[in-house]
Amino acid sequence: MIPIESLIMFITASALLAIVPGPDNLFVLTQSAIHGRAAGIMLSLGLCTGLIVHTSAVALGVAAIFQTSVVAFTVLKVIGAIYLVYLAVCAFQASADSVELTRRGALSLSALYRRGILMNITNPKVSIFFLAFLPQFVVPEKGAFTQQVFMLGGVFMLVALAVLCVIAMLAAGLGYWFNRSPVAQLYLSRLAGVVFIGLALKLATSKAIPS
Repeated sequence: MIPIESLIMFITASALLAIVPGPDNLFVLTQSAIHGRAAGIMLSLGLCTGLIVHTSAVALGVAAIFQTSVVAFTVLKVIGAIYLVYLAVCAFQASADSVELTRRGALSLSALYRRGILMNITNPKVSIFFLAFLPQFVVPEKGAFTQQVFMLGGVFMLVALAVLCVIAMLAAGLGYWFNRSPVAQLYLSRLAGVVFIGLALKLATSKAIPS
């Protein structure tokens, strides 16, 4: 069992890291403003579900492969970048009329959930971050490494989910005013496209082997 002092320190660090603006925050913010609170919450659930994969990768040692293999790292990040570019193209192709129709017949919650998972698991940087972050809070004499990593990963998911849901609700409240106008909604879609392109470029240009 992880000591309570270490757990409190870990929760504090996780909350601070989750609050700092990053790809997940921007993704939830823009999609919540466009599609509403429920969409943002489902995306948040998807993103945090994807963290199960990264936690497992660290616990089972798979993350080390992405840290040392240029090919494995590059393949996964290219897949992720292509998916983000696809989302950007969809956002840029929207017209004022189609945006209004999209608002009435938005993606299903399950589709939004899957979108969040896919975006998260195709970012190998998350596995490498977990590889560097989670083991720092493992206390060897308090139990098996794998068990503690899964516990820490679960705590991080809950903290991140709480932060992302707050962002989703705040962004949805702001988006309500934009959604009353199809033209304003169109500008939000364009903004989302710019965000997706930015995230794709950031992922595509990340170093194959972190220093």
